[in-house]
Amino acid sequence: MPYQRISGSLSTPRVAVMIDMGNPFLNLTVDGFLKIGTVAAARAAAEEAYYVVKRGSISRHTVEHSLKKMCKEAAYWGTVAGVYVGMEYGAERIRGTRDWKNAMLGGALTGAIISSACEKGRDKIVVGAITGGAIATAAEFLNYLT
Repeated sequence: MPYQRISGSLSTPRVAVMIDMGNPFLNLTVDGFLKIGTVAAARAAAEEAYYVVKRGSISRHTVEHSLKKMCKEAAYWGTVAGVYVGMEYGAERIRGTRDWKNAMLGGALTGAIISSACEKGRDKIVVGAITGGAIATAAEFLNYLT
């Protein structure tokens, strides 16, 4: 059953939407998809707004192109985030501990999965796994610093 909660303050605006799918793995995956997908759509909208202002004109074609770009970016980055969050959670459940190694494993698995879906060749899949693991591990270490 869906559950929504929206809260905010003047110092740090915050909007939280929780969808209960009945399974923590699915909950986290959908949450990651929605959060990062929203960020990607907002980034694409800001970029398209900049180009509209730069050109000085707007047309129906421009609006349609912008909406398609927003949806495409949101779907792509939301999918990547959902896969990553799911892989990290899965690593945590399998290993029975919560540490930076889960981020590394989740990032590596996500990089390999996304690379295998997008690219051809074993070398690109390995590079995607290494890159995903490195980025996720670095992000996790940066979170520990703050």
